[in-house]
Amino acid sequence: MHPENRRIVEELRPVSDRDWLIVAGDVGEMSQDIAWALETLSRNFARVIWAPGNHELWTPRDDPLELRGLARYEHLVALCRSLGVVTPEDPYPVWEGPGGPVVVAPLFVLYDYTFRTDPSHTRRQALEQAYENGVVCTDEFLLHPDPYPSRQAWCAARLEQTEARLAAQGSDLPLVLVNHFPLTREPTDILHYPDFALWCGSERTADWLTRFPVEAVVYGHLHIPRTTWYRGIRCEEVSVGYPREWRRPGHPRTVPPRRILPYERS
Repeated sequence: MHPENRRIVEELRPVSDRDWLIVAGDVGEMSQDIAWALETLSRNFARVIWAPGNHELWTPRDDPLELRGLARYEHLVALCRSLGVVTPEDPYPVWEGPGGPVVVAPLFVLYDYTFRTDPSHTRRQALEQAYENGVVCTDEFLLHPDPYPSRQAWCAARLEQTEARLAAQGSDLPLVLVNHFPLTREPTDILHYPDFALWCGSERTADWLTRFPVEAVVYGHLHIPRTTWYRGIRCEEVSVGYPREWRRPGHPRTVPPRRILPYERS
């Protein structure tokens, strides 16, 4: 973890003792950094909501935790539960504070290579084009899908589980959906390297914004913090990113954290 990012975690404080913190993934790559960050945040906020990012699911060669794929994810869920951090495997909590009540639903939905620059391409053709263009996500080497045969197969399983759970939630209360990857393709349209969209989500989640009673979507992954609207639903990109990105002229920051509720249109 970069020292600058570590300081952000150490110094982050709520506005009130009732504040919840949404962590939309990528708090670290090494298991000890992930554990330290989540433990530190859980001490300072009334409740922490966590959705896994691709970096937490990596198995770096020098990480003492050698678990891969589903086993690594389940280890992280157990860690979160020991700290009181809410995961996608737990009952969705209800925020009763200002702007509520709303159900806050952390999701674990991966990607299936359907965000293709050429819709006529097959997954294989799209990946071949990305490799030819020198755009290859590190997931291809460090994010193992075990015991699933592929990352897209793992994604398909998560899509089925998550969709059924959201459908069973009903419409009594609005939802704040939290996922590391954007739930619609549009946020990837401004990527400097368009081929990277392959590793950014699934076309199968796009209609969730209108099928379910969604108040807002919170995501990370793209390192382009901003507020956008898709299908009439507010989408908040809340990633902190790397220090090298902050130093770019005009790059937005999400520290202190962006307020999700109550929402006041500027």
